[in-house]
Amino acid sequence: MLYALTALLAFQLLGEVLVQLLGLPLPGAVAGMLLLLAGLLALGRVPQALERIAGGLLQHMMLLFIPAITGVMLHFDRIAQEWRPFLLAGVAGTAITLAATAGTLHWLLRDSQGERPDEQERP
Repeated sequence: MLYALTALLAFQLLGEVLVQLLGLPLPGAVAGMLLLLAGLLALGRVPQALERIAGGLLQHMMLLFIPAITGVMLHFDRIAQEWRPFLLAGVAGTAITLAATAGTLHWLLRDSQGERPDEQERP
């Protein structure tokens, strides 16, 4: 499990370095996650140790949000002045997430019931 945690941190560091060197307009952690995804797609599977460590991190994900929440509270006066964009982003983001989730679920259920055209009965 130590190797899996080291791999996660190495991909995050690699993402940070890549963003700094190339001046990419996204956070280094996101670039690292994209690199990790590319690596896992190339490998064709998720190593068991990485799956266990990622599952443990996901179970305690709320702890990972504490620094971001603290940062928001430090700038609460500014957020109070500019609450409309935050409200709009929250509502729109929630609506888009719900629509994407519902569409994906509908697509998966349709596929699991054998309604795909490539699996139709042939005479």
